[in-house]
Amino acid sequence: MSSIVPLRAAIGVATILLASSLTIAARADDASPWQRDGHSAVRLVAGSRSGAVLLGGIAFQLQPGWKTYWRSPGDSGVPPRFDFSKSDNVEAVTIMWPAPLKFDDGAGGHSIGYRDQIVLPLRIVAKAADKPVTLRAEINYAVCEKLCIPVEASAELGLNSVASTEDANLRAALDTVPKPANIGDPNPLTIRDVRREGPKNVVVDVVTPDSRNVNLFVEGPTPDWALPIPAPVQHGPPGVKRFSFELDGLPPGAKPGGAALKFTLVGPEKSYEFNTNLE
Repeated sequence: MSSIVPLRAAIGVATILLASSLTIAARADDASPWQRDGHSAVRLVAGSRSGAVLLGGIAFQLQPGWKTYWRSPGDSGVPPRFDFSKSDNVEAVTIMWPAPLKFDDGAGGHSIGYRDQIVLPLRIVAKAADKPVTLRAEINYAVCEKLCIPVEASAELGLNSVASTEDANLRAALDTVPKPANIGDPNPLTIRDVRREGPKNVVVDVVTPDSRNVNLFVEGPTPDWALPIPAPVQHGPPGVKRFSFELDGLPPGAKPGGAALKFTLVGPEKSYEFNTNLE
């Protein structure tokens, strides 16, 4: 038995369906398609647009047991590389790195990175605030279980949504990015002191309410510095978790005196970044 729908009602239904399809399309445009390999997937996500500075992200999914690496991979591993040079109407892209984890690398050392799911927030500056932005990324990274596998991916996404469905995910990712801090700040988790002991050893004193789940990472002034991961020192002063590392892994000709070091202090709930010049 057939039904006859009045024209006005049919137009109303068509309008609702059209609006729904546009909403679905808009939601789809908030993220690029997943680029998958055998053990991971990667895509771009876009936040709401307002003016010349936009928020986006690079989202990774990793299979259980697999990991990928932080900007400084530790004793082993491969840091990810990103190329945004083919983007349209993009002046600059700044990658913001969530607090990483420390992994046993199976060879007596440790690597630094992420597992499961991670979003790297992006701060994107448009050349012209009133024109469309298209972000294009060439992404090179490694995924590792017992062996490491290199992955290459390309992703493209327009960042033009007035209100994005990815805003909550991007805000959550931003909350995990270490906050800037100064040595000696009166936070419950902080670096109290950095000093050299002898020509090669550096000692870092950390104040923390929970010394069991605190990690410290150090980076040099340029990516070709490969400083070791600071190791906890047994029997430090009361209320202090002491770390130390040697000034190894410097590029040829580099002098440690006066070098600008970046420390990332990661606790179970908070994380901070400290910049200091080595004595």
